[in-house]
Amino acid sequence: MQFFNTIFIPLIPLFVFLVLGLFYDKIKAPYSGYIGTFGLLVTFLLSLTTAYHYFLVDGKVGDVYQTFTHKWDWMRFTDTLNIQMGVLIDQISVMMLVVVSSISLLVHLYSMGYMKGDKGYTRFFAYLSLFTFSMMGLVLSANLFQIYIFWELVGVSSFLLIGYYYTKPSAVAAAKKAFIVTRFADFGFLIGILIIGYYTGTFDFQTLTDPEGAAITNWATHSFMGLSVITWALLLIFMGGAGKSAMFPLHIWLPDAMEGPTPVSALIHAATMVVAGVYLVARLFPMYYFVDDGFALNVVAWVGAFSSLFAAIIAVTQTDIKRVLAFSTMSQIGYMMLALGVSGYNGHDGLGYMASMFHLFTHAMFKALLFLGAGSVIHAVHTNNILEMGGLRKYMPITHITFLIAALSISGFPGFAGFFSKDEILVATFEHSKLLYVVGVFVAFLTAFYMFRLYFGIFWSSERTYKHKPHESSGAMTFPLIVLAVLSVITGYIHFSEFVTADHRTFEAHLNYPLAAVAVGVGLLGIAIAYMFYKKPSDYPDKLVQTAGSLYHWAYDKFYFDELYMFVTKQIIFKRISAPFAWFDKNIVDGTMNLIGNSTVTTSEKIKGLQSGKIQDYAYGFIVGAVILAMIMIYNFM
Repeated sequence: MQFFNTIFIPLIPLFVFLVLGLFYDKIKAPYSGYIGTFGLLVTFLLSLTTAYHYFLVDGKVGDVYQTFTHKWDWMRFTDTLNIQMGVLIDQISVMMLVVVSSISLLVHLYSMGYMKGDKGYTRFFAYLSLFTFSMMGLVLSANLFQIYIFWELVGVSSFLLIGYYYTKPSAVAAAKKAFIVTRFADFGFLIGILIIGYYTGTFDFQTLTDPEGAAITNWATHSFMGLSVITWALLLIFMGGAGKSAMFPLHIWLPDAMEGPTPVSALIHAATMVVAGVYLVARLFPMYYFVDDGFALNVVAWVGAFSSLFAAIIAVTQTDIKRVLAFSTMSQIGYMMLALGVSGYNGHDGLGYMASMFHLFTHAMFKALLFLGAGSVIHAVHTNNILEMGGLRKYMPITHITFLIAALSISGFPGFAGFFSKDEILVATFEHSKLLYVVGVFVAFLTAFYMFRLYFGIFWSSERTYKHKPHESSGAMTFPLIVLAVLSVITGYIHFSEFVTADHRTFEAHLNYPLAAVAVGVGLLGIAIAYMFYKKPSDYPDKLVQTAGSLYHWAYDKFYFDELYMFVTKQIIFKRISAPFAWFDKNIVDGTMNLIGNSTVTTSEKIKGLQSGKIQDYAYGFIVGAVILAMIMIYNFM
């Protein structure tokens, strides 16, 4: 496997970022957009080339896909302690290269129309390139230390893009919130990395994930509170992944992140930041599966299931189009985590792993389409509130059809990409836990309901009176919508089990018709109820709100988790913990230092007259001293 082309995949967007950033004042719109988009086009073509060579030429020996790495020493401290950088090419890294490069390219194309006329046009494309470089570096990382570097770069990139409108207080607050919340999660990630490095003696992914290697087979040599230290490390690493992927209870940054431009939301939710946590668990999957009989993996499954249900319930109540899609992302990422958590390792037992990666792949297409479609709508009506929309199918036919395709796909409608990947997740879950399967089916119902609540509310319902007559978006914006609409259908027909599996061995996956019928049935039920409620104005939504009572208001206010975090932060951490420490620091520590300093100043004030520079003062001192010495001598001789 040749690495020469692959190494340029992350370097090209880095080069574009440096060019646009350093020559910000000289490169004006639209040329900065052309440079950024051309760079991503080359990156995309190189990613496709890598995928072609890996999956169809060099990657497979028999029915087993190989792992290729190229490493070099970055920092060598001793003969045994050194940190390497490298490129790791295997099934999931190559798959992620295709996902990130394709979605990022389409977002760049879309942004050329969406951001037209924006004062920070060049800065925006520079940030997009940095974001793409960070994610590419993350998926190609060969060890935990390297992935942590790019993990933090992804966080910095998201901070810059979420807070892109830096003159808007809400955008600045959202950027800080995302950065701070994920920093708490990343602290756990860092501790987990250090524990693994200390006990296994390596950060290398190939060594750590070898099922017969020392990193896994010797895990029981050290334990803490009934679990091996490696299990604790894996839980801490999952904490970092849960923060990036907005899993409960570290999800609070996600809806606020919608303050960034809509193309940013598409990139974050479809191909970069929020899928990084899923990729991290998948990258270390053998450790999660084999250590302590998969205890950490069970935690992943239950957190994923609860997050999926929790987010779906909230999405049903939201009225901001982007916030509905944000909670939808949290729910679908929860699906992916659930699939990883219920997966086995060998052959068909690894169905959940394959299904998770399959859903990550298809979800990238239809979720990017949903966000870019939402951006097209917002661009036309200048509002995010779905209650102020309606009848837009007449004015925006391309956006209407493409959004419908995405809604059908995420709802698991037969024939669309989401149907195939979601079905595999539900089959894997059914084989592992009937309770988790019921949760998954209920989430499928809620997903279909809230997505078609959006669709009917925006494109049907009653036509609103708009300040400006809505119109279809420009070709730069509608072309990516059309491409993503096609991908939201055809990607479901990829035989994913022939390309991405837990043990790198291909297997045959088949459609489970009874379980598929259940999933389709609940999806159609959700669509039917949304049709009754929202296609035309009715009093059904109001009656539902009255029936739900407090539950609706709790869900609408996101179960008050923001308020809970603010209470804990301000009333407990700031007032009860930080304030006493601040008082002690100011009055005791600083007070002691100030007392020493003031005493020195006072003493010097008192004695500085002894060196006045006046000869009469010195003569007086000399005479006084001589008299005192004489009196002492006379006293001693008497």
